[in-house]
Amino acid sequence: MHNALITFEQDGSRVHAWISASSYSPAASEQEYRYAPLTATLRQRGLECTVEWGLSGYIVNAELPDGSSLIISPPQEPPSEHPESPESWIVTRHRTAAPAVYEVVYDSEPDGPDARHGGSVPHLLTAVAARLDRLGVPLCLEQERSVEERVAGRVLYRVGFVPAVEFGGADYYRLPSAMTDPAEQRRVVTRAVDLLQAEGFRIASDPALFDPALPPALSHEPSLGDRLGHLARSVKTATHTSKAVAPLSELTAPGDGVLQRVVEIVDTTADWWEGFGNIADHRVAERLRLIATDLDSCAAELREVRHVMADRHTVHPNKTQAQANRDFPSASASSRVSAALTPSPSAGQLAVPAAPPTEASARTVLPSARPSSAPGR
Repeated sequence: MHNALITFEQDGSRVHAWISASSYSPAASEQEYRYAPLTATLRQRGLECTVEWGLSGYIVNAELPDGSSLIISPPQEPPSEHPESPESWIVTRHRTAAPAVYEVVYDSEPDGPDARHGGSVPHLLTAVAARLDRLGVPLCLEQERSVEERVAGRVLYRVGFVPAVEFGGADYYRLPSAMTDPAEQRRVVTRAVDLLQAEGFRIASDPALFDPALPPALSHEPSLGDRLGHLARSVKTATHTSKAVAPLSELTAPGDGVLQRVVEIVDTTADWWEGFGNIADHRVAERLRLIATDLDSCAAELREVRHVMADRHTVHPNKTQAQANRDFPSASASSRVSAALTPSPSAGQLAVPAAPPTEASARTVLPSARPSSAPGR
């Protein structure tokens, strides 16, 4: 099972969160967890990388296809005063065999060309990604997101984070660019931390982004999307057309069907957004209205198809009740209500191992005052 780590970091007025779903053994060191955002990005490129002891601190060493090595290092001489959150980074590329190579890829030390970025990991990863692109090191696009990445992404999305792709091609999330109030940022990050910990994730965060005075967020209820997903499951188990048509009836019912409500939401959002009054806002509102029109047309077409299917009213020739029970023994297709109210399939899906004991630091699992997995939260 992946031991996924969610890392939150402040970068100027912005807050980023990224998901490191690399596999670690239960005995993995504190340093391997600490550098997970770096190693995860490099491994997305198919690179072998290790966390090793340098001159006076831990470094990340990645082997490149051309025989050179990429070394990502915090301050070494003198060592960083805050090894858990270094003040700067230097990235070098070496090759001792002919033709020998030595180049500085990134240097945010006080007298370096990237000093303005200090200890920012996002800027570090962006520079590394750009150099790997020029070296022709491709992204491993065939890698699918793990269950942990998908679940963590859904939590971050729902609490207000915006998905993005930048750091070496790795997915990350950010708070809205206009959300610059520190108190508001702490509220959103703290809620995200509570919900992620309730799902079983490990968290690393600068304490300044976390407000332990806020009451713990309650564990989220199954989403509307999850509940609708169970209607699809009821179709798979259906032995009669009437049961297969029932979920479509919920989607297309005149007046209060799901699709009709979706159209209403989009139209209402268009009206609300247009109230900002700018030209760009009018364009956004117009886009929303066009989408609502398309959705309404699709709903009407789907309604007609539903009528044709309902008229068939017969037993499915290749789906007996016994077969349905064998394929989906836990499913119940007795009614749309029971299908729609079935608990979320993500419940209990994650069983992420607890983090190994580590020294207290500013970028480790958050304080025990907010339990990581209390029932009923």
